[in-house]
Amino acid sequence: MSITTNIQSVQRRINDACMRCGRDPETVTLVLATKTVDSERLREAYEVGATAFGENRVQEALPKYDELLDLDIEWHFIGHLQTNKVRDVLKFATCIQSVDRQSLVDELDAECERRGEGVDILVEVNASGEASKHGCAVDAVDELLEYIQEREWLNVRGFMTIGAMSDDETVVRASFARLRAIRDRAIARGLVPSDAVHLSMGMSSDLDIAIEEGSTMVRVGSAIFGERT
Repeated sequence: MSITTNIQSVQRRINDACMRCGRDPETVTLVLATKTVDSERLREAYEVGATAFGENRVQEALPKYDELLDLDIEWHFIGHLQTNKVRDVLKFATCIQSVDRQSLVDELDAECERRGEGVDILVEVNASGEASKHGCAVDAVDELLEYIQEREWLNVRGFMTIGAMSDDETVVRASFARLRAIRDRAIARGLVPSDAVHLSMGMSSDLDIAIEEGSTMVRVGSAIFGERT
């Protein structure tokens, strides 16, 4: 099927999930996960209404950013970010969703200061506790948030996680509910601003559950562009 048809199908899933839990579909942003997808296909997606793109690899994102400068795209970085890539990621990303450790906070804040411009971030949490995943440990989130509070240039807008790798829906749902609880507690304790409400959770296989558990951003790749090769 075409990219247009697939985007429409994903949007229907978003709408249906929102209807089930009494939410406005406008509260959920579709972020296209664009790893390995070339600029021509991204342009096609943009032409049918997709405006938020999420890249996993800095070296892959930079040429796409240059090739699509004529489009009003909101670029997110959604992959694990090495500290030596910070200068390059800030050339294109308006939101970095994978901030998970103090060393990365230091590099981002220092580079933003050099640039004289802040950046929006999401704190990535390993809400499932799986060893294969990146992200701040659940019991270390408060410490990381307190560390970020001491920095001038990083604007916390919410949290990100990858759902549990399980065929058991209750396990997947629990990992999303855990991130929602982390966000709510952080706001209540003043560790993040009251408008740091975003929950980036849910991908092609589990976006429906994520929305039911409060996701405000779903990162969708294969359901739109097909399986990666």
